[in-house]
Amino acid sequence: MMPVSKIYLDHNASTSLLSPAHNAMVELMDVTGNPSSVHANGRVLANAIETARSLVGDLAGASREQVVFTGSATEAITQAIVGGVRHFGIGRVVVGATEHQGVHGAAQISGAQVEVLGVDGNGAIDIGALAHAIEDADRADQVLLIAIQWVNNETGVIQDIEKIGKLVGSGRHILFVDGVQRFGKMPIGFDASAIDMMAVSAHKMGGPAGVGALLVKENCNEVRLIPGGGQEQGRRGGTPSAMLIAGFGAAAGAVRNALSMKKLSKWMELFESQVLALGPDVVVFGRKASRLGLVCNFSMPGISSETALIGLDLKGICVSAGSACSSGKIAASKVLEAMGVSPDIANCALRVSAGWNTTKQDIDDAMNAIAQIYARSGTKNEQIPAETDWS
Repeated sequence: MMPVSKIYLDHNASTSLLSPAHNAMVELMDVTGNPSSVHANGRVLANAIETARSLVGDLAGASREQVVFTGSATEAITQAIVGGVRHFGIGRVVVGATEHQGVHGAAQISGAQVEVLGVDGNGAIDIGALAHAIEDADRADQVLLIAIQWVNNETGVIQDIEKIGKLVGSGRHILFVDGVQRFGKMPIGFDASAIDMMAVSAHKMGGPAGVGALLVKENCNEVRLIPGGGQEQGRRGGTPSAMLIAGFGAAAGAVRNALSMKKLSKWMELFESQVLALGPDVVVFGRKASRLGLVCNFSMPGISSETALIGLDLKGICVSAGSACSSGKIAASKVLEAMGVSPDIANCALRVSAGWNTTKQDIDDAMNAIAQIYARSGTKNEQIPAETDWS
């Protein structure tokens, strides 16, 4: 096996597997069977899935009946958007400009007209434009499917879903939320919200890759994408992986005790202040917006993302240049472009994201390595002084 990096700070791409999730999957590895079978093996697998359904629902503030397991969050997104357009006969899908590519891709193939909502320089959705779109649809007696990402995967910017939900109202329009980067990190309260459907993922919060879920309110129970043999109460066909789902459920049950948001947010706040102290040209994206405290996306103009990533990788440090869904390529960020960031600054972006097992030393070492890279570009700050209080 190839050697892996010692310091992992790319948790927004995929976070480390929690021990309870690992153990739950190991327990099912040798159980042969189909969860739909009525024999003992099938019942063991079916029970594991239903236990996980309750755990995922509890973490999301949803009832267990509202949880539909899928093969990934991208599948859940596609089921919500493409399936929603088909089921409700929707003619127009409204999406935020900074949405994940999974949302933009699903909207484009949905068959509906796609309207993109702009964002301001800090990545916040143009609420006025959304209100105008809803008013236009109401006058025309049209139904909209509105897709909004709660927490941005690149910048950590948090959209005001409560305000958006009140604007959308209930009954006529469908509100879909990409909750991937919030799930397991901040409260959701799905059942009590105005959200009709929400996608979540296991591997962003301590579970395994290869499994996600779509949370659905009763009005969206018939929204389907994959037909099949009646699995998931007829809402998603195909034999589910009980092993992966069990890992998802175990992670959902354990993450609240494993992830210390207060501590990690403090460490990342100090990291961000040190990044800004490197020089007057350094930019932190979304700095004035409400953001998740586990991520810092910044740019050191003049040092390309690729150069910085290679330098950090050689030191055994994993970070990224933004979204990890571009087939391993360092591509221009559509999120930063939508925020009005110039290409010369956007092409120097780095994203540092913490997770449940991130340590103070990880962040400290990464900061020193970043400072050295910046210093070699022409500044004098080879070392950043340690903060007096990292606790």
